[in-house]
Amino acid sequence: MSDFVTLESVDLQYGGKGGVLALSGTDMSIRKGEFAAVVGPSGCGKSSLMKLVTGLTPSTAGQIKVDGQTVSGPLKCVGMAFQNPTLLPWRKLLSNVMLPLEIVQPHRGRLMRHRQEYVEKARGLLKMVDLQGFEERHPWELSGGMQQRANLCRALIHNPDLLMLDEPFGALDAFTREELWGVLQDIWMEKRFTTILVTHDLREAAYLADVIYVMSARPGRVIATHRVDLPRPRTLETTFEPRFIEIVHTIRNEIAQIREESRAA
Repeated sequence: MSDFVTLESVDLQYGGKGGVLALSGTDMSIRKGEFAAVVGPSGCGKSSLMKLVTGLTPSTAGQIKVDGQTVSGPLKCVGMAFQNPTLLPWRKLLSNVMLPLEIVQPHRGRLMRHRQEYVEKARGLLKMVDLQGFEERHPWELSGGMQQRANLCRALIHNPDLLMLDEPFGALDAFTREELWGVLQDIWMEKRFTTILVTHDLREAAYLADVIYVMSARPGRVIATHRVDLPRPRTLETTFEPRFIEIVHTIRNEIAQIREESRAA
């Protein structure tokens, strides 16, 4: 399986020379169709990594490639979901999900002629996340968990090759968050898009990912890589298995050591 996302000796410095060095010598490779998670202490540059891979922020040094092409600007092949759903309150749910189709080519050019085809696709995604029947509701009529389900649909409506998730379930209660782990796993297993998840939740990372990258304190770099050798589909019962607990504890100890070293420096 070929690498789809690669970072080679990547640096990112904010504020020019003498500014804040967010990432230093960061190396990473993610295979096509793989689900990767990135974890580490607060301020280690996880969200900066997202901006670099999607082309929203240029690196200071090093090289980033997606699908064999050097990233030199914002990518069209990316779907993104963040901690806050950011659904437009004046648009109904179906219209919110279809928003990327009005922006991203080639869908933008096809939307008027093939609108019904896209509507059916959006309805299919909403059905996949148990939101059928809510297409004509506004975001403010839905719970936080329902909004985040819709947010995932919006991120996937234009068939992205790469899905970037930045703490997508961080604002939800534990029960809703765990429920959405299963929803996301089901969608990924069906679509097999390459995914990068940034999260502080180590259980979430171990539940969802094929590979987990652990980052150092700022300036961030990858200090450990863990392959998650747990069969799919994973369930909440999986989180009580010895191997799952071992993976989580190993990574927790690594991050605790990073914090101790950072405080001692």
